[in-house]
Amino acid sequence: MSRFQRRKPKGQPIDGWLIVDKPTGMGSTDVVNRLKRLFQAQKCGHGGTLDPLATGVLPIAFGAATKTVPYVMDGTKTYRFTLRFGEARDTDDADGQVIETSAARPEDAAIEAALPAFRGDIMQVPPIYSAIKVAGERAYDLAREGQAVDLPPRPARVDRFELESRPDADTAIFLVQSGKGVYMRSLARDLARACGTVGHIAALRRMRVGPFHEATAIPLDKLGQPGDTPPPSPDLLLPVTTALADIPALALTQAEAMRLLQGQAIGLVELMGRIPGEANPDGGLVRAMAGGRFVGLCRLESGLVVPERLVAQESLAAGG
Repeated sequence: MSRFQRRKPKGQPIDGWLIVDKPTGMGSTDVVNRLKRLFQAQKCGHGGTLDPLATGVLPIAFGAATKTVPYVMDGTKTYRFTLRFGEARDTDDADGQVIETSAARPEDAAIEAALPAFRGDIMQVPPIYSAIKVAGERAYDLAREGQAVDLPPRPARVDRFELESRPDADTAIFLVQSGKGVYMRSLARDLARACGTVGHIAALRRMRVGPFHEATAIPLDKLGQPGDTPPPSPDLLLPVTTALADIPALALTQAEAMRLLQGQAIGLVELMGRIPGEANPDGGLVRAMAGGRFVGLCRLESGLVVPERLVAQESLAAGG
């Protein structure tokens, strides 16, 4: 074989999304590796990390679907978590070591009074046991080596943060709706501090990632074990474009679609009356559609519809 020839990837060329209900005790990468072997797939990835302690919705992208992962990760996420008061842990969840204790237990009224400060656009210090890179190293690797990890606050968006129930004085259950990159462990840690005590996450479940909901998630153990014959059916996978269902649709004529496919932007004035009301005219994404066919993703900016990812020119079209 010439060194200029491309080696054929191992596995089957399957495309689409599989929505898994992740069990506790496994990392997201472990799930990806298991499903890649199980489906004998060429390419596989996930749409948003879940900690080993966490359960719930883990979108798995196969083949061309991996191209849409960034749009899934930008989508709205919904979580339910149990905050246990009285113990701070180095990982900010139940898997870590106790580093501080407190006998204080907040009343419901104190919790409700503290919550508004954690809604909207906030600044959040990530857990030291996170995948954020510090001088080229993962923060969790440095923390495991016993090195001091100093992570600066990062902007985060929390649209909903509510006290759902209070099973006992030691625990409280919360419902959270957030955007990209919000750490539930940090929310739990910081809320406990704001209530005059310490705490950590004892249980965490993700119920939604963008257009994917727990009602359609398949428990991992229902999919079988690597080496099973035959492997699971690709019919279990959702179309690649399912990941883009939350992005507002813009109806185009065939002529307009061809202009975009040729790399041309289209003025918003030409599309007057068709721009979806929920689309942000200042940098928002729209899903360009022509005759019911997905053309690609475009961004609204400077009074124009600018092509960003034109799937007719990529293998992504296989899922459309």
